[in-house]
Amino acid sequence: MDKIHILGTGNAMVTKCYNTCFTLSHNEEHFLVDTGGGNGILSNLEKLNISINNIHNLFISHCHNDHINGITWIIRSVAQGVLRGNYEGNLNIYCHKSVGETIRTICSLILQNKFNSVLDKRILFHYIEHGDSLCILDSKVTFFDINSKKELQYGFTLKDEAGMTLTFLGDEPYRDDVYEYCYNKDYILHEAFCLYSERDTFKPYEKHHATVKDACVNGEILKAKNIILYHTEDKNILNRKHLYSKEGKEFFSGNIFVPDDLDEIPLNSK
Repeated sequence: MDKIHILGTGNAMVTKCYNTCFTLSHNEEHFLVDTGGGNGILSNLEKLNISINNIHNLFISHCHNDHINGITWIIRSVAQGVLRGNYEGNLNIYCHKSVGETIRTICSLILQNKFNSVLDKRILFHYIEHGDSLCILDSKVTFFDINSKKELQYGFTLKDEAGMTLTFLGDEPYRDDVYEYCYNKDYILHEAFCLYSERDTFKPYEKHHATVKDACVNGEILKAKNIILYHTEDKNILNRKHLYSKEGKEFFSGNIFVPDDLDEIPLNSK
């Protein structure tokens, strides 16, 4: 993988940015991870000059609306391309079976039959279980159950041909029972709902979320080289990079990324 394109950085109720989702990109192809909550996914893909024709792999971590609802726009866009003869190949959707059934239900309720007719023909569901490994864009991707306290949710760990390693932990904190998927990685993607200093305002623990301090303590324990913080509040978005980085540096010795929507993060194993 060459880089991460950040499509959204916010939690479910943000209004100043898009919900958390991103692509892992290799040459001209893009592995889309979650889709946010609406058609802002299409707008941000366009702003990053990422064509839907170059997305053939998509992962949905769980069924919360800020992660799954944007998929109807992706499916409609791909299906429209297929019907017009503009989309080559298949769109592969990786998710747990329960997530796939939810996607099918949503699409059946709100998309026209002509778009739904492409499902299982050119838009294919691949149902994953804990520990399953697949090759996606020349990288080994292993999916794992994050042991969510709220809803069945999967993350994944990835190793590319160059040896770069990365773990995506979904939108809940790291837990010790997924240690084997997280230890000694080049990049850890960890949610950080708010600053630890603002925990009384945003109440992350009531929502089973982490603070910047918690995420960075976890990153240090796991010996990550880089940590990427996302799924945040947006009340002070103009100062978020500075404030989150400042708090995080007290607890994490590696590189801290606090991306904004549309940021690009180069990936390497050094």
